[in-house]
Amino acid sequence: MRTSYHSVHEPSCGICKKHCRSFESLREHLIGPLPKQECKNIFNLRGCKFCLAILDSPYALRIHQQTCQLSDLNAGLLARLNSLGIRDNLTIDSGRTRGSQVVALACKMVGGGSDGSLDLCARVCLIDENENIIFHTYVKPTLAVTNYRYETTGIRPEYLRDAMPLKQVQKKIQDFLCNGEPMWKIRPRCAKARILVGHGLDHDLDRLQIEYPAIMFRDTAKYPPLMKTSKLSNSLKYLTQAYLGYDIQTGIQDPYEDCVATMRLYKRMKSQNHRAEDYPLASDPQNRNNFATWRQNELERMTPEQMLDISRSDFYCWCLDSRD
Repeated sequence: MRTSYHSVHEPSCGICKKHCRSFESLREHLIGPLPKQECKNIFNLRGCKFCLAILDSPYALRIHQQTCQLSDLNAGLLARLNSLGIRDNLTIDSGRTRGSQVVALACKMVGGGSDGSLDLCARVCLIDENENIIFHTYVKPTLAVTNYRYETTGIRPEYLRDAMPLKQVQKKIQDFLCNGEPMWKIRPRCAKARILVGHGLDHDLDRLQIEYPAIMFRDTAKYPPLMKTSKLSNSLKYLTQAYLGYDIQTGIQDPYEDCVATMRLYKRMKSQNHRAEDYPLASDPQNRNNFATWRQNELERMTPEQMLDISRSDFYCWCLDSRD
């Protein structure tokens, strides 16, 4: 029989309790072109347009939105200041202290190749959970740059002339992520491995020529609750405006600003209060998602709440990071 993956980790309507596959599906249910009218009316009075929660009263909504809508004032100021003096020192924990176990990474690319369409990493930034810069440097590409993409990167030829070589940047970042451990020793829940947050991490790490276990990624471009209803990725610019309430990438783009946005999105998704389960994932061998065909009649008699109780999620919810 068909397997259902509805779970307590999916976004749900605070009014009718409908479960949706993503926040975009829930947004369409509440305020889309064809919303459920009863839910839309209540949401317009007491609903937060950022986290899509339903508050007890319009007054509670006003108080809630003061903290739910984040500001880019500090991020923008710090980004501009840090651009004046790029920092290229990165320290390894050496096991004496755990340090930040979650870091965000972002890169800015210039163009290579005959038509300038080949992405070459020319700037990279790494921050911790508190939005402090760990590592921020220009990167000297291994191939000739044919398009500096100045309108968006702000990068000029003289910035890369004496920049840090790609191999050196690669080693510094990889050693930091693994905390000095060899890559082959890094496993899920490894005490020294760091969770890596970003948007389009596969592409960034590929351009940096860095290998890191995908199970340690927290990618806002591929996280199912943040994707479009068509299963395609949303841009970081859209996610920041829709879920954090401010604009980024409005002119020359700074990787620090992107790091801050992805870290804030990760922390918002991580802070969701979902019901604890012994085996929350459909991939766990103990899960009860796959049912024998002879149980069809039994399942058809179950209420939606009973079905939800025995079903499991087909994606790793970031709220589980706060419990580990």
